[in-house]
Amino acid sequence: MSEAESVRLTYEDGARAVELAREAVESYVLQGQREQPGSMRDAFYARTGALARIRSTRGRRRLRGCAGAYRGSDQLGHAIVEAAIKAASEDSCGSEVEPAELSNVAISVCVVTGYTLTDDPVTDIDVGTHGVAVDAGADHAWLYPTIPVENGWSAGEFLARACRKAEQSPFAWRDDDDVVVTLFEGQVFRERGDGSVEAL
Repeated sequence: MSEAESVRLTYEDGARAVELAREAVESYVLQGQREQPGSMRDAFYARTGALARIRSTRGRRRLRGCAGAYRGSDQLGHAIVEAAIKAASEDSCGSEVEPAELSNVAISVCVVTGYTLTDDPVTDIDVGTHGVAVDAGADHAWLYPTIPVENGWSAGEFLARACRKAEQSPFAWRDDDDVVVTLFEGQVFRERGDGSVEAL
């Protein structure tokens, strides 16, 4: 893995990353303001990608939003804030997060620690370690490293799902030379139901 600035978050850093994402979401949803990270922990000055997911804690725990970039030149603190706001505001999951939902969502953050292009993703992928990004012209999609473990997916199904999310055929990773697959590694931290944060 390469091309992301080397960063390794402690548990305390990860807990702060989730807290920062929560603050950004609440500021945006409640006041329409874009939260700035303010004084940041040392690790948050590294320039690397960050992804954010927002899930309902009720019923089927449906996805309420996901956004971010597995590569980027922004400082990590700013990347987390941007990803969290986009996850709350974009309508890719059907609707924006509403103020009444804030106490019933869980936020997670994935801090990218490295990524690489692959010509043989089904062989190269390490399920549970790698996230997948698919680029097909103007269409792009990514899936968290933890998603196949959460859903019991094989490497092939993980790749198929990423391709579908990018609006491609499920085997585009194998059959379409114009489809670029990138594997990325990252540290994932998420809110628990009691408000604490766990590292995955």
